Amino acid sequence: MFAKVLVANRGEIALRIFRTLRDMDIASVAVYSDVDRLAPHARYADEALALGGNTSAETYLVVDKLLAAAARSGAEAVHPGYGFLAENAAFARAVEDAGLVWIGPPPAAIELMGSKTRARQAMQAAGVPIIPGTTDPVGSAGDVVDVGEQIGYPLIIKAAAGGGGKGMKVVRSAAEAVQAFESAQREGQSYFADASVYVERYLEDPRHVEVQVLADSHGNVIHLGERDCTIQRRHQKLVEETPSPAVGTELRNRIGKIAIDAARAAGYRSAGTIEGLLAPDGSYYFMEMNTRIQVEHTITEVVAGVDIVRAQLQIAMGQRLEFTQDQIRLQGHAIECRINAEDVSNGFLPSPGTITVYREPAGPGVRVDSGVTEGSEISPLYDPMIAKLIVRGADREDAIGRMLRALGEFEIGGVKTLIGFHKALLSHPCFRAGETCHGIVESELLAMRAQELAGEPARGVAPVAGGTVERTTFAEVDGRRVEVKLLVPEPPYRELARRRRERAASGAGSGATGRVTSPMQGTVLQVRVADGDTVEAGQVVCIVEAMKMENEVTAHRSGVVADLAITVGQPVTTGQPICTIEAVA
Repeated sequence: MFAKVLVANRGEIALRIFRTLRDMDIASVAVYSDVDRLAPHARYADEALALGGNTSAETYLVVDKLLAAAARSGAEAVHPGYGFLAENAAFARAVEDAGLVWIGPPPAAIELMGSKTRARQAMQAAGVPIIPGTTDPVGSAGDVVDVGEQIGYPLIIKAAAGGGGKGMKVVRSAAEAVQAFESAQREGQSYFADASVYVERYLEDPRHVEVQVLADSHGNVIHLGERDCTIQRRHQKLVEETPSPAVGTELRNRIGKIAIDAARAAGYRSAGTIEGLLAPDGSYYFMEMNTRIQVEHTITEVVAGVDIVRAQLQIAMGQRLEFTQDQIRLQGHAIECRINAEDVSNGFLPSPGTITVYREPAGPGVRVDSGVTEGSEISPLYDPMIAKLIVRGADREDAIGRMLRALGEFEIGGVKTLIGFHKALLSHPCFRAGETCHGIVESELLAMRAQELAGEPARGVAPVAGGTVERTTFAEVDGRRVEVKLLVPEPPYRELARRRRERAASGAGSGATGRVTSPMQGTVLQVRVADGDTVEAGQVVCIVEAMKMENEVTAHRSGVVADLAITVGQPVTTGQPICTIEAVA
């Protein structure tokens, strides 16, 4: 049994790990940046050590600082959480070389699964189904065309070292191969310092279905069922549920075996997730393996009755799994909604700021994992997650009703959040029917409904004739609550939609002028133009990173770049001028 464990992370995942450590009577050590000096995770741990600095690059990503903190505290083991260095094989080796226990998979398994092409090769050799395509990088657009002739279109070109939707380009015909190949290569080099790409068949409207696995050092590997993570925006998950509405017992057993085979082929140990795509025809394909605990591990915990962090700790101590596959019983249905500080009306852009009001929902079947309190600062330096709202119900319909109730109780002020979005989505017929909701998540109609629900003062809003909406509220008369229906002017949906399209097409404030401004607060990651360059409408001017999300700022019209006012690494605020696009005479 460990006496003390350092968690090399922050926020809600650090708190979540600390709670299990406290359950097991193991001392916990937190690390924190200057920004996180008063953060809940730093206050909850038994000890907290400063890393010195503000940004991730100065703190949570600095191996030497983390190892020094572990040595100073006397910790025996390091848990990386997720994000930051959780899937960094070099960090895992450095932890082990320092005489500490790494609470995660072997570094060799991290390296194998970190390379998409090597992982595909290993899975194919083990008989694990992979999406048809190449298992080696392709060297030219001509190679892409050759693949298209062999397996058909559409194809998708992917960065071999990619992730998060970066370096991915769809090719629907041979004519698109050159531009897509070169663009994917550029993004791979830019985001991952690796220009190599490979090609897969592009599956139209698949479900993103992943399987939670646990593997110990004694040869035991089990799975804890599947999670459906199909509801995403920009390849980032928003809502997860288990079991998947598209998976029955026979398919669950089949993909569970695939996941176990994949974990064995990787020489895996610890908790991990096999991510796959479920095609409309029922075919299931390995996509990648996440060699860490997942954000959405919570929903598996509540239906399987397993503390996955506890299992990670026991495996790292050399113990056997506490249960066999036959002993796993999945009960009920669970849903997780990610409550991020994002502005749905502005293309899901991050919304940093100070939380002025914070009240969590409660009651039967409701769990909230968060890393904030009232007064917490949502910094643009880190990811935009405020909390994870998890509910469990007897079945899917019960879980949806409970989630809507919990969302209605969740109060967050000071920053814009996804609460209204989740209300709108879970009420939508496509989600109720268990469909993929393809094209719905980022639709204008859902965004406008989310805005209504986010600002709704009472129970309901319904359209009526005459350009008005009916709102239900309450006025107190002689000490008695009375329900009142008000007719108010209908929001100018067409105008809202037009403004959203303008913001999505260019920096905020561009409009009919030549000025391009930053649509968010963040840091300039790349500058793609120079003064005097000729650009086309839609061409990327720069990339602004905010809360670990990279956002492209594009030219709103064709013209010549002038008055370029930014440089790489420079912090920018919302509305700050970036450049001017002068019209060509």
